[in-house]
Amino acid sequence: MKRELDEFLSHLRHERNVSPHTLSAYRSDLEQFAEFLRERNRHVRDADNTLLRAYLVRLHERRQKKSTVSRKLAAVRSFLQYAVKRRWRADNPARLLAGPKQDRPVPSFLSEPETAAFMDLPRGDDFLGLRDRAFLELLYATGMRVGELTALNLEDIGFSERLVRVRGKGRKERLVPFGRKAEESLKVYLKARAEMGRVKIGEKAVFLSRLGTRLTARSVERAVDKYLRRSAIRRKISPHSLRHSFASHLLGRGADLRVIQELLGHESLATTQKYTHLDLRQLLETYRKSHPRS
Repeated sequence: MKRELDEFLSHLRHERNVSPHTLSAYRSDLEQFAEFLRERNRHVRDADNTLLRAYLVRLHERRQKKSTVSRKLAAVRSFLQYAVKRRWRADNPARLLAGPKQDRPVPSFLSEPETAAFMDLPRGDDFLGLRDRAFLELLYATGMRVGELTALNLEDIGFSERLVRVRGKGRKERLVPFGRKAEESLKVYLKARAEMGRVKIGEKAVFLSRLGTRLTARSVERAVDKYLRRSAIRRKISPHSLRHSFASHLLGRGADLRVIQELLGHESLATTQKYTHLDLRQLLETYRKSHPRS
């Protein structure tokens, strides 16, 4: 199956333009499936519904998370569909095979007062403090993903209209507005960036490491962890929590769900609903103000 797998991964890379992270996940998942087939002396053209169900049982026995099982099944489904297209086999038995029903936990988020306090944690006028304050403000102002933040280039920031061009999943672009707080923090940081002596000539990244290279997602996560330890918040918070807070606060102040969907760059409205949260107090308050017989 190695030749077929290599061809499929090349197709994903060059024709479907998937991200390096997605490509790595496909490779890992499909190599595991290929190993399963080898153990049974079977080829991709021999994979039928019974064999695929046996593979799902194997994953369950290894106590894989439901989300992991669903991802691995999706990878197999895509690969077998490509196999049909290339006429390596006649059908795709995974097409109608259902994955496990997913749990839908509500992601962690910050209240508005917690968010305001968290934004104030980066202190000082040194380069790292100014940078951290700027990227925290921008994450919360736009709801962008960490990978989208670290991929930003200088030409993506438009101060005249306060818009940022974000490259999302599948390289799809969207324009997202940002507010005055983020604008102020960005301008102060970019001045410090311009004065930084270590920036390589031609470096386009907005956010840089202390060495003058493009900031990584892991560095952003470490910074959030550092500020979390300094705060009064005693629950797990990640950079993605700012994305969820962005959506929740907009919804709580009356924003339309489809507008939030557009800002977050979601294909499906159902995905956006996972990021929204209204507590009981807000629900009761809205009901009492809106219902004619409340």
